[in-house]
Amino acid sequence: MSKKLKIGIIGIGTIADIHAQSIQKSSNLQLVSAFSRNSKNVKGFGLKHQITAHSNWEAFISDTDLDAVSICTPNGTHLEYGLRSAKAKKHVIVEKPIEITIERAKKLIETCKTNHVALAVIYQNRFTDGMLDLKKMLDNNKLGKLFMGDAHIKWFRSQEYYDSGNWRGSLDLDGGGVLINQAIHTIDLLQWLMGDVESVFGRIGTFTHQLEGEDNAIATLQFKNGAIGNIQASTSIQPAQSRRIEIHGEKGTVIIDGDDITMNLTDEKLSSKKNKGKTKESLGSSSPLGGFSIKPHQKQFEAISEAILNQKFPPVSGEESLKSLAIVLGIYQSNKNNIPILMEDIINRIKF
Repeated sequence: MSKKLKIGIIGIGTIADIHAQSIQKSSNLQLVSAFSRNSKNVKGFGLKHQITAHSNWEAFISDTDLDAVSICTPNGTHLEYGLRSAKAKKHVIVEKPIEITIERAKKLIETCKTNHVALAVIYQNRFTDGMLDLKKMLDNNKLGKLFMGDAHIKWFRSQEYYDSGNWRGSLDLDGGGVLINQAIHTIDLLQWLMGDVESVFGRIGTFTHQLEGEDNAIATLQFKNGAIGNIQASTSIQPAQSRRIEIHGEKGTVIIDGDDITMNLTDEKLSSKKNKGKTKESLGSSSPLGGFSIKPHQKQFEAISEAILNQKFPPVSGEESLKSLAIVLGIYQSNKNNIPILMEDIINRIKF
């Protein structure tokens, strides 16, 4: 394999431009091509990023210079493109979530293993300097025993946003609404920082939009370490609020408000970490790319490529990505059956 990992993008929607910029700014990556069935749009995308544009799948995937693909299509199509890419011996990078069901996700994981290609899922919020430092602090017991963790994603999306693509908020292509699309990034952070979730009990509803999926959700969580927590998610809140995570331990509290991370320890002076240059309504609270920075994506792409080039497992593997997906699907199942749902039952529905 060459010193630079050569990548092609599949799908040229909103997030594809972020992937393209992130790849092009990375030292050990090279963006070489893009594929879309829309020949006019992919041509424009190719001209913008000075790469080869394909509307013919075979021409795209058969390129011998292509090492990996980055899939930026609607959630419910990740399996199709992932399978076709893995069977062509291309490493697979997938924008979150990995897929819309555990069964489909596991099929993609197994196919990548069978074809000896890497699989990574984009959860770039783990890769900010502040978040990586916080993870180390929690792993080193800085807060002591954790007993409560909350995630609030009180955002806004207009009806025009949902109407702009027939996949948005649909069950077959998006997999649902606010939980699986907007909130899953923050849900992933919460479980990554707090530890694995054991069970969920949730309620969802659609109150202010016309869509198949939910625009509001709430859930209580039981973590495996004994802690409890909750999730509140919405795309109905006006004005939109910044993402907020609170983590409480016996030695103090961590608050993540937008991009600001504050740690307040009971036996030390207040210490604060801030990602400068951001407003509190960042990270897509009122629009998909509002206040968006490509740096976290760039850092994850660099980590993925370094792992692949050194024949190691990339960060946020397919298996790791099942954790946040299972929480979302568990909330959906809990709402349907009116009972708490064990994550073990969701993830083990189909065994490897």
